[in-house]
Amino acid sequence: MNDSLTISSETRPWPVVLLTGLGAWLAAVPLIIVVGMLFGDFVTRGAGPYLIGLLVLAGSLVVLHSRQIPLFVEQLAVPGLIVGGGALAFGLFRDLPDALAFAALGAVALAAAVLVHADWLRALLGALAAVMLALALAIDPWRGSHATRLGVFWLAWHGCAAAWLAAHVMVRRIPQEHAAIVEPVSAGWLLATLCGLAWWAGMTFLVGANLGEFGNDVARGFDRDGPHWTGALQQAASLTLAIVGALWAARRWPGLRQPWLIGVAAVLALLAWLMPTLGAVLLALALCITTRRWRLAATAGVAAAWIIGAFYYQLAWPLAHKALLMVAAGVVLALLARWGTPRRVSSEAATPVVASAGLQRWGIAICAVAVLAVANFAIWQKESLIAHGQPVFVELAPADPRSLMQGDFMRLNFRMPFSVQQQLDGDPLRAQRPHAIARRDERNVLTLLRLDNGTPLATDELRVELTPKGGDWILVTDAWFFREGEAQRWSGARFGEFRIDDNGRALLIGLRGPELKPL
Repeated sequence: MNDSLTISSETRPWPVVLLTGLGAWLAAVPLIIVVGMLFGDFVTRGAGPYLIGLLVLAGSLVVLHSRQIPLFVEQLAVPGLIVGGGALAFGLFRDLPDALAFAALGAVALAAAVLVHADWLRALLGALAAVMLALALAIDPWRGSHATRLGVFWLAWHGCAAAWLAAHVMVRRIPQEHAAIVEPVSAGWLLATLCGLAWWAGMTFLVGANLGEFGNDVARGFDRDGPHWTGALQQAASLTLAIVGALWAARRWPGLRQPWLIGVAAVLALLAWLMPTLGAVLLALALCITTRRWRLAATAGVAAAWIIGAFYYQLAWPLAHKALLMVAAGVVLALLARWGTPRRVSSEAATPVVASAGLQRWGIAICAVAVLAVANFAIWQKESLIAHGQPVFVELAPADPRSLMQGDFMRLNFRMPFSVQQQLDGDPLRAQRPHAIARRDERNVLTLLRLDNGTPLATDELRVELTPKGGDWILVTDAWFFREGEAQRWSGARFGEFRIDDNGRALLIGLRGPELKPL
């Protein structure tokens, strides 16, 4: 056997592993299909899923447990691991309550993580085990009940965090050969837990809007519909965990015991009190930083930023209050950072530093002026369009009158003829925005007729510019935002009120009810 194919995984270049793994998957997929066809119904009946699953798992684990194996064989065993686990999962979910099935799969994943030797596979199995444990804790074993209550998931993900803390303590007290197994498993476990805590917080700032309906379905924000004391306990636990993380970091790194850093910890603790999953993430961040697990610390930092950004979408506070809180927190952190910046500069370096600081101030001032100029120019354009544009109305069909992801808004669906939509679908790549031709009646209600092909317009026709959104073309916008608590007022909307200029640029300025009555 060629020695280059039996060297340890630590010395294998990742491109070689990647290409070999791709070849193994290409070879394994048709083999799995053929084996499935040969066994037929035996795989799904009686003890078949358990027998096939355990045999395939055992064979794959024997291969992956060996330290000196051909790289192709090692990669070929990974699909076998997935197939064996899938067959076993089929039998477990068929015969057991969901909670027990998830728990059993988590135990199998942990056992497999102990037997394999590749650290990356141990991390993946550790992450899988964490997800299985969270689902086992959150899924009600009785079918037909409320199985995915977010309040229960909060407890489940914090249970996973507690298990990781136990593993973190255990790694420091067990022999090194055992710690080498626990470390990658706990790393994968923590990654899955951080993702779960971030998911529970909801979609972060601006990401929900960019993902559209998918974003709305992925994360809905934390549950405020339960008893008040439940939310209070969640907030208290988050605050406690954040304080414990700060105390731990100060204990391990005495250099952190400075007044300005204490202020930073206080701001983060306040945010953790408002965001029930932030405290656990901050505690994980403190532990990872003080133990120099830099990659895990970076992941915890990203999760913390995600959770803080998700506060923007929480409906318990008005948007103005949320914005004021975040601005105040940012200003306090900036002042604390300024306080903690070293001020001693040698006389030799004083002049260059002063010059550099002056350039920085000028750069900041120019950027601020540019931002204000662009923002005010956009505002001036819209104000001018509102003041001088032609008032028109377009019939609409509101949908999804309330979204838990973006505050209160109405999903708007302006009526567009099927022929126009067909033309747009047949020409998805356009260098410029298309224009639709609309006819205006005596009430100034527009009816879209066709796409603009350059022909002269009739006296009752005008051009309307279409806007790209989600890979499609829409009429100006597909949403109307309003103040929280006004859903009932806007639910009767039947028309959109626009202002449109001679170039076809339109702006939605309001909604009207039946017979164009103001709302």
